[in-house]
Amino acid sequence: MIERHFEVPFVSRLALREKQIQQNYRPVIAVHKWFARRPGTLFRSLILSEFAEQPVHQTFYQSQKMPEMRVFDPFMGGGTTMMEANRIGCAVAGTDVNPMAWWIVRQELLELDVAAYQKTAQQLRGHLEKEIGHLYRTRCLRCGSDEARAKYFLWVKTAHCGHCDKDTDLFPNFLISEDVRHPANVFVCGCCGELFETADRKNPGPCPHCGNELPLKHTAKRNKTSCQHCDHPVRYPDDSVPAHRLFALEYHCESCGSQSVAGSGKGRLFKKPDAVDLARFEEADQKLQALCPKFIPEDDIPDGDETARLHRWGYKRYRELFNSRQLLGLELSCRWISSVNNERIREALATNLSDLTRYQNMLCRYDSMALKSLDIFSVHGFPVGLIQCESNLLGIAGRKGAPVGSGGWLNIVEKFAKAKRYCGAPFEIRHDGLRKVEVPMPGEWIGTWRNGTHPPEQREVLLLCADSASAKIGGEKFDAVFTDPPYFGNVQYAELMDFCYVWLRKLLGDSVPEFAKASTRHHNELTGNANMGRGLDHFAEGISDTIKRSAKRLKPGRPLAFTYHHNQLEAYLPLAVAILDAELVCSASLPCPAEMGASIHINGTGSSVIDTVFVCRTTGRFPKRWLADDATGLAAVVRRDIEMLGDGGLKATQGDIRCICCGHLTRLAIWNLRASWDSKKPVLERMEVIRRWYAAFGGLGAVLTALEKDFANAERSQHWAPTCTLQETYESDDEVSF
Repeated sequence: MIERHFEVPFVSRLALREKQIQQNYRPVIAVHKWFARRPGTLFRSLILSEFAEQPVHQTFYQSQKMPEMRVFDPFMGGGTTMMEANRIGCAVAGTDVNPMAWWIVRQELLELDVAAYQKTAQQLRGHLEKEIGHLYRTRCLRCGSDEARAKYFLWVKTAHCGHCDKDTDLFPNFLISEDVRHPANVFVCGCCGELFETADRKNPGPCPHCGNELPLKHTAKRNKTSCQHCDHPVRYPDDSVPAHRLFALEYHCESCGSQSVAGSGKGRLFKKPDAVDLARFEEADQKLQALCPKFIPEDDIPDGDETARLHRWGYKRYRELFNSRQLLGLELSCRWISSVNNERIREALATNLSDLTRYQNMLCRYDSMALKSLDIFSVHGFPVGLIQCESNLLGIAGRKGAPVGSGGWLNIVEKFAKAKRYCGAPFEIRHDGLRKVEVPMPGEWIGTWRNGTHPPEQREVLLLCADSASAKIGGEKFDAVFTDPPYFGNVQYAELMDFCYVWLRKLLGDSVPEFAKASTRHHNELTGNANMGRGLDHFAEGISDTIKRSAKRLKPGRPLAFTYHHNQLEAYLPLAVAILDAELVCSASLPCPAEMGASIHINGTGSSVIDTVFVCRTTGRFPKRWLADDATGLAAVVRRDIEMLGDGGLKATQGDIRCICCGHLTRLAIWNLRASWDSKKPVLERMEVIRRWYAAFGGLGAVLTALEKDFANAERSQHWAPTCTLQETYESDDEVSF
């Protein structure tokens, strides 16, 4: 049972390391972007803790085969549960109301001839090279070669000055590159437009080309600037689609290698665009206008909590988020992909194109420290910056064939091929001191069937694009439900995924019935959304229906386990309602790292990287010490969790501790209210019952106060610096039966 065999220090250490570079530990996630994926190591640990009947550290690195077990995930999202259960042979069933989630999991599980796929992808890149490859060439400033490849084109937004009738640049600052991965700081002069290097980032001095100091008074912030031509105040944005000006390139020259902008010393190559660079973009624009596009989506961007930001900037249609060169390349890619005869390879390449759009758009930003493109979903929203980064569509192969830069076809195909090879031969990573050891798992594989064995192996997989509360799933009852439900209003999955979906639907929609609707949005999607009138009560009703139906599909005493975290105790009310409505008991609330502290939306904030794993059953046992009658008693339980996380390498912040407390408060509320619960009351009244119990217990504040120095001395924000310590602990305790 999970309550006995799940070891917080061991699993925390695995999850922490995986979330630092998740694609190295679970390459399958590179099939396509999905949001807030939980660690595969966490879900493998949950499954093995329940089914293997031993402490998880004894079974984790052993090959497993459990075809007799059936696992269900009612919110399959990116497919973490499905992959981890399927790879050890379990029969799996999963549902998701979002057609993109359904498609992604389908692509993860379906078989693919990787060699044939790579050969076809190479032919696609060859076709694009012939048609538009020259549009990504530039002249090297150092050796004069005209065959240098543009890695990134840097664009600055411009605004029109009504006073002098000229366009002015909207530079937030003039720094292009920091002296971290490049030997010097690179600036663009706001007066003459030339690039120059300096050792002092704070005091770059005058531009060596024109002799002027950087015009800091002309930088843009808080939606206003002063015109660079007449100093008149200019406000932005307006109702029109933003205009952009190409002001710099980072490029790669195979002839002379990487050199600095000044031509001395190793580093990156930067340049101001020359007349040929500008002419090539104009050529792309003319080629696009001469085409009769078949695959460029003309869909309007609907109103929404996230898309409202796009509307404020004047974007009305999805195609307006791309420039002409990007649209040309994507259209030509779609035309070629649509002609591929092999259905599986055509679907794989279509999936690649959908994922590629994350980098091929004019909302991508340039990371001046890491010197790479930040894809549109580097934060879980639609960030509209003032400096945008256009990546090379084809991708650049270095001397040894490895990709140089990011965001192109070469990068996407390499990751996808690695993902599918991993499906055929999954592995785990074991750390031996500072050394990482890849541990093969012979006999484990991910997919629906595997050829090459006698007879070929086949596994039971059911994927439904449907509302999990009403989906009809037959067969025997399940041995477990493992899932990662939506976290109320944290991520607007459908609004964001529509960005990719409109392209995939245009390319494959006629052959995929699940793509019939113009949007992935659904009125039953379980996220808070003010635009669609979905509040906490909607979330509570929806998750209650799903948990109740899932619980009915379970064998008696089997677990329904899910991960959850939120910064506000109020967001846990629907979970408590759902578990009580399903007549389940929360037998454990286990902390585990599930986010990456270095993420842009987490690092430096008060957010938490800790999920609570809620384990729920109709009957079972759990340690008596997990119960608490007051805040002081619960603080002792939380304190132990903090210690175990520390043993696993994580120093809990105040945000982490809040989430741990919320999980335990919710568990205790369910335990204490189960006997008197009335599921027939209106949902708002049911939530109020939970709320009153929280208040009577003293609420979150009482527990934090009882924690004293453990909370007061914890860091207030996330500063990512994981340690590598691990101390295994085993305890025996009196148990409570239910």
